[in-house]
Amino acid sequence: MTVTSVHDPSHREALWELEDAFKRGDLISVFGRCTVSYEGRAASDLGAGDRLLVLKPDGAALVHTDEGRQPVNWQPPGSEHRAAVREGRLRVRSTRSNPDETLTVRFAAIDQLSAMAVTGGRDLTLHGSEEDLRTRILERPDLVEPGFDPRETERPSSAGPMDVFGVDADGTPVVVELKRRRVGPDAVGQLARYVRALREELGIEANDGETDDADSPEVRGILVAPSVTDRAAERLAERGFDHVALEPTPEE
Repeated sequence: MTVTSVHDPSHREALWELEDAFKRGDLISVFGRCTVSYEGRAASDLGAGDRLLVLKPDGAALVHTDEGRQPVNWQPPGSEHRAAVREGRLRVRSTRSNPDETLTVRFAAIDQLSAMAVTGGRDLTLHGSEEDLRTRILERPDLVEPGFDPRETERPSSAGPMDVFGVDADGTPVVVELKRRRVGPDAVGQLARYVRALREELGIEANDGETDDADSPEVRGILVAPSVTDRAAERLAERGFDHVALEPTPEE
C-alpha cells in the first residue's frame, strides 16, 4: 500500500507513483484541485474544483465531488488508464475505443495519492432478503400460524407468482405475501390481487356475491412483514387479512 501526501510542485513524484501502481494493478485514488473533461458520444467540462478520482484495475474511472453517491463523471470497466505530466501538471486519462471515449482529469494541486492492492470481497452475500424470510417460513411454518402447511412457492396466478401458497389447520387455502421491510397499503393491495386470482381459479365467489372486493373465508390472505403502517393495518382489517410480524433473519 502506498499513501502519499504530494508536495512536489512538478507532480513528477505523483506520476512515478501512478505508473508503478498501474503496473501492479492497484486500486488508486487521487484527491486534489482539478478540472475534468469528457469527449465521446457527447462532450462535457467541469471547471476547477476539489475532487476525488478513483481508478480501478478493471479500467473503471470515477470522479466524485462532496455531494451524492454517484460520480459526476466516469468511464466503465475495460478502459485504459494513462498518466503524464504536461506543463508541470499531472494529467490522467481513461480511454476506450468502442465507443471512442476519453475522460481527462488535469490536476493543478494534489493533496493525496493512494495506491492499494485489493483482493477478495467481490461476492456479495445479501442478508435480510425476502428469500431469507421465505426460508424461515419453509423451515418453520408455525411462524405463520400453528398448523400452517406451505405447499408451493412462486405459485403462478393471473396476478403473478404468489410468494407462498399453503393451507391452514382447517385445510383452507392461504396466500402468503412476504415483505422484508415495513410496508404500506400497496402491499395489502398486492395480496388482495393474489387472493382474488386464487379465488377465481378455484371458482369461489365472494361472500357478498361480488368477485372483486370482499374476500371470502374460503381463501385467506396473510401478509408477513416486520411491521405495517396504520393505513395498511386498516386495509388488512377491512379485507379480513392477517398480518404476521416477522423479520427476514432471526434476531440474535
